[in-house]
Amino acid sequence: MQTNDQAFLDDWAVHATFGAVEGTDGVDRQAASAPDGEQRKWFAELLTSHGFTVHRDAIGNQFGLLELVPGAPYVLTGSHMDSQPTAGRFDGAYGVMASAYACFRVAEELRAAPEKATFNLAVVNWFNEEGSRFKPSMMGSSVFTDKLALEEALATTDPRGTTVREALDAIDERGDFEGLPVASYAEIHVQQGRSMEEEGVTIGLVNATWAAHKFEFRVRGEQAHSGSTLMSDRRDALLGAARLIVAARELVDGFDDGALHTACGEISVYPNSPVVVASEVHLLVDLRSPSNEVIREAYERMMRVVERVQVDDRVEIDIVAEHSWEQNPYPENGVELAREVAVELGLTHDRVMTVAGHDSTNMKDEVPTVMLFVPSVNGVSHNLQEFTKDEDLIAGLNHLTGVVRRLAAGALVSTSA
Repeated sequence: MQTNDQAFLDDWAVHATFGAVEGTDGVDRQAASAPDGEQRKWFAELLTSHGFTVHRDAIGNQFGLLELVPGAPYVLTGSHMDSQPTAGRFDGAYGVMASAYACFRVAEELRAAPEKATFNLAVVNWFNEEGSRFKPSMMGSSVFTDKLALEEALATTDPRGTTVREALDAIDERGDFEGLPVASYAEIHVQQGRSMEEEGVTIGLVNATWAAHKFEFRVRGEQAHSGSTLMSDRRDALLGAARLIVAARELVDGFDDGALHTACGEISVYPNSPVVVASEVHLLVDLRSPSNEVIREAYERMMRVVERVQVDDRVEIDIVAEHSWEQNPYPENGVELAREVAVELGLTHDRVMTVAGHDSTNMKDEVPTVMLFVPSVNGVSHNLQEFTKDEDLIAGLNHLTGVVRRLAAGALVSTSA
């Protein structure tokens, strides 16, 4: 008998209690925090109760494995359970829970008919996808795919100086598991936009990711008295940073509507005193577009602003770090497989691009990958009011189950490979 929908919803409700923000429906469950450790232990118990063995690798990725075909690679499916500060409970976590239940269902079917299995099943909870506590985002999947060195990731510090290594050790989630052979990957996520809801689409077939360019700027001036120092003598780092923030927003107006999204998501000021002109500011600026050409042009315009601000405000601006990727398609055969499953289930569906980055953007460069969306109410995300309807959660679970079923039977992968 198939694992029922209500069991999923019940476990989903339990999971949302980890890191719950009192008086809201949201969570604060940043990577390797105490609430993250608590939900990881609960999730491990859920996996083992369904016959999966649980492992952690050296960067804290959490895997639940079920071997059905000894020696065969794994169909891997999952997302992330860490959150932004005071964020919604659906972002990432829905994908992990739906992946677990999809695998539970397919495992039950294959145990009854083992001759239908070509590959084994694995669920993953990727470490630090959000990048809110430790930078960069998508850290766990970046290490897994060798895009980020393990030791560099482990040495990364949060704003309080705690390293990833120390934080993972504090919750006992740094392991030694390695060498997982992956045949294919599937991920489902809430859209974090409103187009699907507005267009009546239940299943988003993700066919490409937007291009992006992220900067960490350091603006350096000179500390001075905020009252007595002559205006002409000031080298105000905060003023320079403010000009960058405004310029990033004004970049949008130089392109067609919807062609560019920009933001400054984080800023720190030193010494941050009410009577001192700031001497140093760190800020993060984010440029995103569906067009590689737009991102390149926006980058060039931003660099011209940097040059001008350095001269006009007599400050020094360094790019401490940057992280970028081009508009990149998902494998077309995975999009088609997802479309076929949606038709089979009678679910409304359409192709959609993802503006946000996801762990699948790393995995699709390594193995056949399917990326799916379910609607977000009013497009709200990274917000305590984030919401997706139960019927859409279940539709997504049913759809992902169909995708995993096909992948486990060998879809997208040559069995002679």
